[in-house]
Amino acid sequence: MLACRFRTWVLLLLVIFPILFDPSFSHFDSAKKKQMREKVRKMFYHAYENYMTHAFPHDELKPLSRSFTDSLSELGNLKLEHLPQNYNGTALTLIESLSSLVILGNYTEFERAVLWLSENLTFDVDARVNLFECNIRVLGGLVSAHILATDSTNRLVQGSYKNQLLVLAEDLGRRFLPAFDTPTGLPYAWINLKYGVMKNETTETSTSGCGSLILEMGALSRLTGDPRYESAALRALRKLWSMRSSLNLLGTTLDVETGEWIEHSSGIGAGVDSFYEYLFKAHILFGKEDFWRMFHSAYLAVQKYFRHGPWYHEADMRTGKATYWQLTSLQAFWPGLQVLVGDIAAANSSHREFVHVWKKFGVLPERYLLDHQMLHPTEKYYPLRPELAESTFYLYQATKDPWYIEVGETIVNSLNSYTKVEGGFASIRDVTTMQTEDHMHSFFLAETCKYLYLLFDDSFLVDRNYIFTTEGHPLPVLSAWHERLPEIYIPSNWTYVKNERQTKRSSAMSLQVCPALSLNAGHGEQQVESACHVPDDQSDHKCFSDEECGVDSTSCRRRSCSMAGYCGLWLVV
Repeated sequence: MLACRFRTWVLLLLVIFPILFDPSFSHFDSAKKKQMREKVRKMFYHAYENYMTHAFPHDELKPLSRSFTDSLSELGNLKLEHLPQNYNGTALTLIESLSSLVILGNYTEFERAVLWLSENLTFDVDARVNLFECNIRVLGGLVSAHILATDSTNRLVQGSYKNQLLVLAEDLGRRFLPAFDTPTGLPYAWINLKYGVMKNETTETSTSGCGSLILEMGALSRLTGDPRYESAALRALRKLWSMRSSLNLLGTTLDVETGEWIEHSSGIGAGVDSFYEYLFKAHILFGKEDFWRMFHSAYLAVQKYFRHGPWYHEADMRTGKATYWQLTSLQAFWPGLQVLVGDIAAANSSHREFVHVWKKFGVLPERYLLDHQMLHPTEKYYPLRPELAESTFYLYQATKDPWYIEVGETIVNSLNSYTKVEGGFASIRDVTTMQTEDHMHSFFLAETCKYLYLLFDDSFLVDRNYIFTTEGHPLPVLSAWHERLPEIYIPSNWTYVKNERQTKRSSAMSLQVCPALSLNAGHGEQQVESACHVPDDQSDHKCFSDEECGVDSTSCRRRSCSMAGYCGLWLVV
C-alpha cells in the first residue's frame, strides 16, 4: 500500500510540478548544486584538517581551544595526566571520516588513514565504553571502510590493503560479546574493552541501545563467517520485540537482567529512534521478512499513537495516551526513514515543520515544547546534528524537488554563519544567543557533511545500492547477504505410509507409532502425523523465539528458533 502511495505521489508530482523537468531549469539546478557541493567540500576539510592538526589521534576535536577529548569512553572525563600510559584514543573522528573521504573522492587520504589505523589502532585498553555508541561509530566505521577498501573502483594502491580493518573490527566485535551474557540476552549498555562487564555495572539500557546493533554486527558476521555477532544482536532484538505492549509500542529504558521496563513513555526520538530505523534497514540489508513484519507493526503503531498532524508526540506504551508534547532534534531522522518506506506525503509534511523550526532559530534546537510553543528551558543547544540534512537528502532523492536543494543551502549557510570557527565547527550552546561550545562531534564529519554533500552530488551512489547506518556509514545491499530458506530445509512434520490408490492423512496414534521413526518417507506416500507432534505457531514455520516452535514429529525433540527466524531441529543433542 505504501509503495502504491509512493507511485501515486510521483505521478502527481509530474502533473503539478512540470517546471522540474524544464531543461533550462535543470541547468540552473545543476549549477546551484555544483556551487553548494564545493561549499560543503570546504566545510568538510576545514573540520577534518583541524581535527588532524589539533586532536588526532584522540577521539574528537575541541575547536575553540584547539585541543582534544577522548569522548568515546569514560576516559574523556579524566585529566590528561591521569590517562593510562601510552593511551592515545581511538582516532574516533578519523574512523568516522573514512567513508566520507571516499564519497568526496579523496582516495589518497583514505588510504593513508587506513594504513595508519592498521598499524596503530588497538582496542586492548582499560576503557569503559558505551556499547551502542562504540558499535555505530567504531565498528560501523571499520566494517564500512573495509568494504570500501576492497572495492576495486576506489583505487587503493594494489596490495596495500590486506583486510586489516576487518581484523580490527572482529577484535572489537569479540570484545562486545560479554555484554550479551545476561539472563535475557539483552546487552549491558557499558562494556570495558579489556575486562568485559565490570562488577556492579548498571543494568539499565535504552531501546536503541540494545535494539540497534543488528546492521553492524550482522555485517561483521557476513564478512567473517562467524555467526556469533549477528546471533547476539538478533537474540537481543527479538527479546526486545517480545517485550512490546499489546499496542505494539515499546518503552524507552529497561533492565537487561530482569527484562522489565523502567520508562514506559516513548516516541520516535532519543532512546528509541534507531530501533525503528534498524528494523527496516535490516530488512533491506539481510532480506529477512521477519524484520519487515516487526517494522510494519511498529510503524502502524507509531502512526496511530504518536502522530498528531505533522508532529509526533510521546505516549505511554501501555495505554497509547500522550505523555510529552515536544519536538526533539533526533526526530528529524523520521522523514528520511519514511522515504525508504515509501510514505512520501507524511515525510514531506513532517520535514517542512522541522525546516520551519530551523529557520525560526537559525539551527535546530535539541528540544522544543509543542504544547507551549517554546524552547525547552535547559535543552536549547545544537550539537551539529545531521538528522535534518539526512531527511532532506532522502526527500530530494525521492522527488527531485529543487525546494530541498534550497533547504540544503539554508542548512549550509547557517552552519557557516553560526558554527564555523577558526579551529573547526563548534556546537551551539544556546540557540537564542548562538553562543558556541567547545566540541565538534565526530558525526559532523561522518553524517552532517556527508548527507549535505550527497544532496548536491550523488555520484557516489550511481550504479550502486547502499543503505546507511544510523551513523551514516554505507553498507552495500548484496544478494549474497540475503538469507534464503535452505533447499534441504523442509520441516519434517509428517511421516508417510504407502497407499497405492491415494494419499490420505492418518494419525500416528491409530498406527501406534510414536515417534514415527519406523515409517519411511517418500514421494506419493501417505502422510502420518506423529502422536508427539506439536505444530509450530506459524504455518510458515517462522518465529521470533523458541517459544513459538513446537515438537518435531519424527524425533519428538523440541524444535528451536534459528538465527534466520525459522523453527527446526537446529540444536545438536
